Amino acid sequence: MLPSDSIERVVELFSSLPTIGKKTARRLAFHVLRQPAEQVEQFARALVEMRTHVRECSVCHTFTDTEVCGICASAKRDPSTICVVEQPSDVMAIERTGDFKGRYHVLHGALSPLDGIGPEDIRLRELIARLGTDVQEVILALNPNVEGEVTTQYIAKMASPLGLRLTRIARGVPMGSDLEFADDATLARAFEGRVPV
Repeated sequence: MLPSDSIERVVELFSSLPTIGKKTARRLAFHVLRQPAEQVEQFARALVEMRTHVRECSVCHTFTDTEVCGICASAKRDPSTICVVEQPSDVMAIERTGDFKGRYHVLHGALSPLDGIGPEDIRLRELIARLGTDVQEVILALNPNVEGEVTTQYIAKMASPLGLRLTRIARGVPMGSDLEFADDATLARAFEGRVPV
């Protein structure tokens, strides 16, 4: 018999989040219990407000509070370069670097025939429609896994007749790591993507 059904309900909900196991979920639930009621209510309101107001940008399909996100609306961004990513969280990761000055297209997934995810299940149609504008380069920044590779090849095949410059982000050994700990596929990619010094 559990001491509190309310706590267990919250633990179940927290543990349904990605990368949150039961132990962490229980720790989070007890942390919430120790917070002032106003802070918990503010947190709950923020979650409901986020779910109510956040939607996909009508241009790039990242998450935003407005019809068109700040990146797509910015005159400082280069509209001739589109970086294709799988998820809105990938946009945030690239933006943290401060190096990319183009625009994005978020697919909201990757092709995975084994899981029944085909071209119509992600934002590929919308991407192809955008490529008919003043786009000159498409940077494919998809995850380095089988699904990302399949999606990259599919986009390359679809976009190649348009005469665009198609590139992909470099892959290989990360900064600060040792070669002896890199797996064979990572080392092979690193050699394929070598550049002049």
